[in-house]
This record gives sequence, C-alpha cells and structure tokens, in this order.
Amino acid sequence: QVQLVESGGGLVQAGGSLRFSCAASGSIFSITTMGWYRRAPGTQRELVAAVTRGGVTSYADPEKGRFTISRDDAKNTVYLQMNSLQPEDTAVYYCAARVSTSWGYWGQGTQVTVSS
Repeated sequence: QVQLVESGGGLVQAGGSLRFSCAASGSIFSITTMGWYRRAPGTQRELVAAVTRGGVTSYADPEKGRFTISRDDAKNTVYLQMNSLQPEDTAVYYCAARVSTSWGYWGQGTQVTVSS
C-alpha cells in the first residue's frame, strides 16, 4: 500500500503561482511514476505532469513551460510548481502514484481556484 498526502493549492489571481507537494509513504519502492492529475467541473480527470523513478518528466501540452514537476527522493516527496496560472487552471488537483502499469494510488485532492 502507498499513502499520498498533498499540501498546497488555494486561491490565486490570474498570472500568479502556486506550489503543491505530495509526500508518499508505505510501499514506495513499488512506485514507478508519480504524477499530478486535475479535474475541472464538468470534465474528466486529466494528467497534468508526471515524473518517473529515473527523473524523466512529461507534461500535458497546455502546461509545458508553465508547470514544473520535481521530486526529492530523500523526502519521498514530489512537487508541482505552477506559474502563470489562468482561470482555466481552476480544478481539483490530485497527486497520483503509478505502480506497475496503473495509477493505483491517489491523494485526497486539493482545490485550486484562479480568479480573473
């Protein structure tokens, strides 16, 4: 089992920045990739950014250049730095851990609201 605890998020004006952190515990040796998903009202959950155990990062196209995912293995923590936030970034953001081939573990979700 893997437990994920998120922190960060909140309310910010357009153009502002926020930073998330996600601390993993439990069977962390089984995690191959960590990532951040989000779900905006009326939409499906979508992958925003991910980082592999080896440190390879990937981003959804709209987030490239604005969001940065990073990891601190000593703290078993993954971060998401979000810059130049826009109202369309308003969503609930979830930390996720991939074990084998599936995203099987999820954080509690954190609301981000970007006001125009």
